[in-house]
Amino acid sequence: MKKVTGIGGIFFKCKNPIEIKNWYKTHLGFDTDAYGTNFEWRQADHPEQKGFSQWSPATEQSEIFKDSKRDFIINYRVENLEKLVDQLAKEGVEILDEIAAFEYGKFVHILDMEGNKVELWEANDLEYDKIVEGRTK
Repeated sequence: MKKVTGIGGIFFKCKNPIEIKNWYKTHLGFDTDAYGTNFEWRQADHPEQKGFSQWSPATEQSEIFKDSKRDFIINYRVENLEKLVDQLAKEGVEILDEIAAFEYGKFVHILDMEGNKVELWEANDLEYDKIVEGRTK
């Protein structure tokens, strides 16, 4: 069973998410929206399919960092999230929440051995592609 297949995104705390998004837009050309930006790429095993990685600044008080000892969270793309969560639970990994499903995939949060919050994402890239294309930039 494949576990992690790639990086789905990076989420980090900052003092002013709007200003940091504007800085990255101005100086590095990021095409930002309310959430940050997405980097589109092609899947190695299926080059006809797109994949996405999210870059997202958040306020220092953001709830997404609850339970984390760090100012960032790395989101890892995985296959078969339910099976992986079962395996991780058997291995004694701390699972912070239930699997949540959205039209763009399933998510769950765990803690690594140093207390870093990790987000696991079983992506639904085809549906996510429709969502991204529908956004106004």
